[in-house]
Amino acid sequence: MKMPKKNKRKSISKSIIFSLVFLVLGFIMAYSYSLSNQREAQSEFTGGTFFEQKEQYREELIDQQERNKELREEISRKQEAVQEFERSVTDGQENYTAYAREAEQLRRFLGLVPVKGSGLKVTLHDGDYNADAANPNDYIVHESHVFQVINELYISGAQAIAVNGQRLHGNSNIVCTGPVIMVDGVQHPAPFTIEAIGSPEVLSASMQLTGGVQDQLVNDNIVVTLDEGLDIHMSALLSE
Repeated sequence: MKMPKKNKRKSISKSIIFSLVFLVLGFIMAYSYSLSNQREAQSEFTGGTFFEQKEQYREELIDQQERNKELREEISRKQEAVQEFERSVTDGQENYTAYAREAEQLRRFLGLVPVKGSGLKVTLHDGDYNADAANPNDYIVHESHVFQVINELYISGAQAIAVNGQRLHGNSNIVCTGPVIMVDGVQHPAPFTIEAIGSPEVLSASMQLTGGVQDQLVNDNIVVTLDEGLDIHMSALLSE
């Protein structure tokens, strides 16, 4: 039995419609699947890029920290160098000051410069002669007595010394010839005045120590007089 042409046409139309519907659904599903894969791939790419950037930043941070450490160490070395230089300059200034002070003391000791200041005057007189004494030389001042006073004054810090107004220097020569003494060839009679520039208190105290120079001179029948706190002037040897 043959199907009517009209029904046959309807059946073909439905088949075509279903085919189109399935085709559209398939296209939509395929497109959705493709879009989903693209998003996943993009997400993976973005995640990978972020990780790489993070790793790069971390490495740069480490490099910067190492550089900062090197700079701090360099700054520390520079500061130590500056401090060492400052110490050397300070030491140099102190050494220069010490050398200048020592040179000035040496010039004074050699009598190359005039000096003035407070100090001590020591006067040595011959003792009263005793006619019953066996030797009259036991009552007069000798060069050894003058040397005792001069040495004690220098040891006590005297900057300059003069005998009867004659300035002494490092190589001065003192010789006794009877009742007089010769200082660098110049004759001086008693009494002998020895002037020293320095601390009057220190110089006087050193002379008056128990068993010291003054006691020894007195035991040798020498009359000793001390005058401290005087204003003493001494000219340079070259200007005389």
